[in-house]
Order: sequence, then structure tokens, then C-alpha cells
Amino acid sequence: MIQRKEIESVFAEMLDLIKDATLRKKVLDAWMLGVERGGWKSMAELREMPFTLAAESRGISFIEHVLVVTKGALGLAKAQMETYSKAPYRIDLDRLIAGGLLHDVGKLIEIERKSDGRHGKSRAGTLARHPLSGAMLAAEAGLSQEVVNIIACHAREGEGAPQVVETVFIHQADFAAFDPLVMKTKGLLIE
Repeated sequence: MIQRKEIESVFAEMLDLIKDATLRKKVLDAWMLGVERGGWKSMAELREMPFTLAAESRGISFIEHVLVVTKGALGLAKAQMETYSKAPYRIDLDRLIAGGLLHDVGKLIEIERKSDGRHGKSRAGTLARHPLSGAMLAAEAGLSQEVVNIIACHAREGEGAPQVVETVFIHQADFAAFDPLVMKTKGLLIE
């Protein structure tokens, strides 16, 4: 079984940026719930998990995607914080990083390795997409409603729904990491 310290090590760079120790703990708690419920046995197995089943992942792993989205959203937020002289909203970087690390935590339940070695949707993933299952994991781990909002609303499930500002950054970073792969697959990405 995957150990908590292994998850903590993979995300150490981003976790270290979260100032609230209780929030860091709850992020790891949610990850451990997902690992357990999804039946992931080793970090090697988890590192092979594709970040999506909706497009050719082209070797980009789930863990790499989580880090890219978190770092991308953080970059967008910092650019606004450093550049806007009168931003009309406050950005909570702890909440943003926590939401980035957890935005796809539901995929630990949604995706499984099939008997032929390929990855596919689990029964749980067929019943509920990762924004919903991830929000449930986060709530169970005791994360705030604002972090739950980031997870629940970062994808199409959030379209038109009220969102905390950090959700907007995670959504944009997530699609910036996803759309070029879909476009490449469809022959629409100009290189």
C-alpha cells in the first residue's frame, strides 16, 4: 500500500508553500482516502496512471498533471497579485495550492488499471465523474467548503456555478494543460 510519506514526498515542493499546517495535513488525508478507495498499491503504479482517459495523454502522468495545474494556477494568481494595483478580490494562495493538489483527486477512484494492463473507467468513475468524487473525498477529509468548491467546479460541472476565485485559476490552468493535447490529437495544434 502507498504510504503517506510517499505522497508527501511527491508533492513536497507545493505542500511546503501551504502555510497552514492543518490544511497541509487535510490535503494529504484526502489523497490517502483516494489512494485507499481506488486500490492503488504502489507509487510505481500511480506514476503510470495517465492524467486523462478523454484524450491521448502522450505519456503525461496523473501526478505530472496535478503538479502542472497547481504550478500554473499559482503563476496566474501571483501575476495578478504582483501586477494589479487594485485587484477587486483577495486570492488565498494556501487554498489555491490545496485546490490544485486536489482538483483531480477523484481520478484515484474514477480510473483503474484493467486486467489487460490498460487504464479505464472504474465502476465508481462511470457513476460519478472525478469532480464529484473528489469533492466528496475532500469533504470527508474535513477540507473547507471553499476547497470543495475548487474541486467540484474546476471542470464542466462548474460551468455557470458560483465559484471562489481560486476555482477560476485552477480551471484555467487545467484546461491550458489539457486543451493542447486534444488539439494535437485532432490535428488542430499549429506547431
